[in-house]
Amino acid sequence: MLDCQKDLFQLDDDVIYLNCAYMSPQLKSVEMVGRLALAQKNKPWTITASDFFEPVEALKKTFSKLINNSEPARIAIVPSASYGMASAARNVPMQSGQKILVVEEQFPSNYYSWDRLCQERGGKMEVITATDSIRRSETWNEKIIAAIDEQVVVVALGHVHWADGTLFDLEAIREACDRVGAYLIIDGTQSVGALPFDVQKIRPDALICAGYKWLLGPYSLGVAYYGPRFDNGIPIEENWINRHNSDQFTGLVSYEPRYQPGAGRYSMGQQSNFMLVPQLTAAIQQLNAWQPKRIQAYCQYISEEALQLLQSFGCQIDQSEKVAHHLRGVRLSQNMDADLLQQKLKARNIHVSKRGNAIRIAPHVYNTDAEMKCLVGAFMEASLVK
Repeated sequence: MLDCQKDLFQLDDDVIYLNCAYMSPQLKSVEMVGRLALAQKNKPWTITASDFFEPVEALKKTFSKLINNSEPARIAIVPSASYGMASAARNVPMQSGQKILVVEEQFPSNYYSWDRLCQERGGKMEVITATDSIRRSETWNEKIIAAIDEQVVVVALGHVHWADGTLFDLEAIREACDRVGAYLIIDGTQSVGALPFDVQKIRPDALICAGYKWLLGPYSLGVAYYGPRFDNGIPIEENWINRHNSDQFTGLVSYEPRYQPGAGRYSMGQQSNFMLVPQLTAAIQQLNAWQPKRIQAYCQYISEEALQLLQSFGCQIDQSEKVAHHLRGVRLSQNMDADLLQQKLKARNIHVSKRGNAIRIAPHVYNTDAEMKCLVGAFMEASLVK
């Protein structure tokens, strides 16, 4: 099992940061790479044609390793999850009367593009609501799979729910999509990097990830995988570097109708970002070294006792057989004062998020079981029953 990796981050000793789902802290190694990349712009004559392409290819290969993708050309560089979703939505052949399935309280970046598509094509958004059950993940997955019928053209959701960490059974959902020919579009922002994701098993039509959360990278840069059904699509912008032979600078005005192979057409303009690309690459290299399955095991180890104690206080926590250990939602018991809890968390310098009606706890390899027990202490102090 992994040991605590806090010494690799610039975290203050008096801060208990259990909020990677909001934004990750920065690795010291990523900061150093960023400083070196920033300094390179001081001497632009040292930036060569290869700098526009080789670092991007390295990022695609590094991310491909993380998700078990054998074709790095299927990776696009995107500025945000919403950009990647917009590219997917533009190229789904939806017809009037068809449906797009999303889950209740889905993150807006994986909602608005599909809502617009329905409005433009005469389709319908179908929202699959959660169940009030101690086995939230199991029962919610059953409802999703039951709703996938011949009218469904897209199922769009995360691997986990962004607000409470509910784990979605993507392999089973993929099988249901296959039966009706539906696209499976995954927002991996709140999972990829900390939770194992295998594109060869799950076979998503698209997987889109912002880089600043569980990929431990900088803000404003992300990565996206697009499967074969998107090979001949139309991108949302036409930039020079996405065209065939764009590495031949002297011939750029010989306009090229062909795009780069695979997902190359979906990358954003200025994808060669000389500062952010090396940082995200370095961050994902560290994740590959740790391995998401070991990150999950570490988060489970430091959280298990604390979560059991919270349940004993009457808090509701998903008891499904399979859960994601890096992101858990805790719903307060009736004996707890939510405002008082916020005060107690602040007094202990504990950072978590409130999303919907859940307290979202998102640990990583820089946290410890002692910090989780300190979190439990704040909950105990907020209990109305002493």
